[in-house]
Amino acid sequence: MINIIWFLILLIGIVVGIVTGKGEIVSKAVVSSTTGSVELIIGLLGMMCLWCGIMKIAEKSGLTDKLANLLRPFLKIVFKEAADSPKAMSSITMNITANMVGLSNAATPFGIKAMEEMHKISKNKDTASNDMALFLVLNAACIQFLPTTVISIRAAYNSQNPAIIILPAIIATGTAAVLGVFYCKILQRFF
Repeated sequence: MINIIWFLILLIGIVVGIVTGKGEIVSKAVVSSTTGSVELIIGLLGMMCLWCGIMKIAEKSGLTDKLANLLRPFLKIVFKEAADSPKAMSSITMNITANMVGLSNAATPFGIKAMEEMHKISKNKDTASNDMALFLVLNAACIQFLPTTVISIRAAYNSQNPAIIILPAIIATGTAAVLGVFYCKILQRFF
């Protein structure tokens, strides 16, 4: 449905531009926006490669394992069913760790693996377990200590201080994560 809406918006804009005699402006806008998009993507790609490389180094050096060990006791309290599965807890921990340092792309394989492992231990295979729902919420609202993607976008657009958003990001994502876990735990009692 959203594709149809976007298509109609673009089609109406182009038709109105041509009918009003501003077709040249429309074509220039299309060319300049596509050029800007490609430049932004190339800049983000470079930054993502850098941060994924740093995450790989952190993983190989054992830094992510140390962070995961710090998180594991808390996560065993939060995830009741998955706490008994070392494979599920390992994937959950690595996913959350990668998200905390702002590497959502690197976190995705761990998230998929965590869901697969939680599905294996789930009693009802047709619906998501409470732990799966909680993991999805925590994955979407994970605390980010280093929002690398947003910093990269700000740097690509020549922000004078791209990292100024770190403290507000920690506060916003921390609040979202705590409230997400809180509301999931409340709703688990009723559903």
